[in-house]
Amino acid sequence: MEEKTLDLTFDEMRVNMGPQHPASHGVFRAQLLLEGEEIKQLTPHIGYLHRGVEKLAESLTYVQNVPIMARNDYLGPVANELVMSRVVERLANIPVPERAQYLRVIAAELHRISSHLVWLGTFSLDLGGALGGGSTIFLYTFELREKILDVFEAWTGARFHPNLVMIGGVRYEMPDGLDQQILQALDEIESRMHEIMEMLEGNPVFMERTRGVGILSQELALSLGCSGPVLRGSGIAFDIRKAYPYEVYDRMEFEVPTGTVGDVYDRYSVRVREIFESIKIIRQAFQELPSGPLGSRPPVKVPMAIRPPKGEIYERIESPRGELGVYLVSDGSPKPYRLKLRSPSFSNLQAIQFLVVGHKVADVVAILGSLDPVFGDVDR
Repeated sequence: MEEKTLDLTFDEMRVNMGPQHPASHGVFRAQLLLEGEEIKQLTPHIGYLHRGVEKLAESLTYVQNVPIMARNDYLGPVANELVMSRVVERLANIPVPERAQYLRVIAAELHRISSHLVWLGTFSLDLGGALGGGSTIFLYTFELREKILDVFEAWTGARFHPNLVMIGGVRYEMPDGLDQQILQALDEIESRMHEIMEMLEGNPVFMERTRGVGILSQELALSLGCSGPVLRGSGIAFDIRKAYPYEVYDRMEFEVPTGTVGDVYDRYSVRVREIFESIKIIRQAFQELPSGPLGSRPPVKVPMAIRPPKGEIYERIESPRGELGVYLVSDGSPKPYRLKLRSPSFSNLQAIQFLVVGHKVADVVAILGSLDPVFGDVDR
């Protein structure tokens, strides 16, 4: 076999970062071309977590697919349950009671807060060697996230994958007193977040490692199909909850935070401010929460045998990472004929190969972390 030679100059070197790197936010291999400490090129390698869920979907019923999809973005599973349920509901014309729509919004925003807290804690930990307080912020954010997991445990019996959203509504009613537990948790998260922001933004090392690092221009963000906080960090105020409202988001008053430069700091700032906006949405939802049924039954004898008509449809929602979409092709059977996921982590991750050029090796950690990829969502 002919040996391959690397076309390197005397001063260049290739280095692998991952797939078991402690700051890779998942199973990701970055092949770096270095000239000294400066990055000349980054070649991303993905697929280490591939489960073939889109092909698996063809062998499962629509009802079975809802909890399976929740495992893709395992930090925001309600978003996956929601988009899978909604695409079937739209194609099969299945109504969702008003109370269920409000409960879906509450659950989705709780998981948005939870996801951003995990991101903020791990991101601070990635930079912790320089920050000096990274591990402190990590413990703070995970303590706050624990309150949200406690809520889902009381609501559904499960902490991580609640299996709450189902086709036609939601599966579980809120137990007595849970609304007050949620509101108290939100009050504490809101108060503690101001303290965390003061710790980070008052730290000159944090500001030095985030300001002006990994600038993503609006043109590049749009050409790569970036969405969510990554896109909004570049100053584009696009949020599906506002642009194409679903459930009862059109009744909610909230802002869409944006950045100005598109650097690591802007992406941090957008996510932190989104936590406060999600708190605002949940409080409004509780004020307007109507009584009524939790779900509607499709007009079939066997609940598992939901048979949408033949056709194809695309549905999207705003997950914690951006535009999460499902393209579904139905042949009229109880199982999808074809299913394709549009995962935001996959599109956002493309940007890293452009953002790191000219920066140092240590900046890769900050830039990758600022994109907030979940590799179940990337590899599927």
